[in-house]
Amino acid sequence: MAEATQARSRGRLLFLLPVAVFAVLAGLFLVRLGGEDPSRLPSALINKPVPTFSLPPLEGLTANGQPVPGLSNEDLKGRVTVVNVWASWCAPCRQEHPLLVDLAKDPSIRVVGINQKDDPDNARRFLGSLGNPYAAVGTDRNGRASIDWGVYGVPETFIVGPDGTIRHKHIGPLTPENIEGFKARLREIPRA
Repeated sequence: MAEATQARSRGRLLFLLPVAVFAVLAGLFLVRLGGEDPSRLPSALINKPVPTFSLPPLEGLTANGQPVPGLSNEDLKGRVTVVNVWASWCAPCRQEHPLLVDLAKDPSIRVVGINQKDDPDNARRFLGSLGNPYAAVGTDRNGRASIDWGVYGVPETFIVGPDGTIRHKHIGPLTPENIEGFKARLREIPRA
């Protein structure tokens, strides 16, 4: 009889062990996923030069009758620049766009865009309907330049100092709730 009781106890332990392991792992995942603000993910590129890249322009995009140029790392030197990684298929990009249009009105700031994995016609329609805040737009059709920048997903926005160094990375859309903090970061960067 004692052996039968021990066998049942062992059987229950073997049944409960996977359940306990699952509960512990589920708890760890919950804590890691729910406990941190994804916009606070660290970037290994902060205070480092922008990656070397050269992106062609968004074909057919014009401003004031002139073609809007493409974008390269050399274009990001000489003044404070906001680099926005966006796509027409990105709903949060559409939501943040009016804030970028307003930001581009400040003559001390240059706003440029990296159009990631997008159809050129859709990208032009997006800017045609919402306005074009970008002084330059580089098309990153395969996403390689975005990977070099450490982009997790669109939208992401970087502040680049006049020396070509990445000073700040904002993950996710700019919103009315966070735009003042972003502008404060911009004001911290010394002008050329």
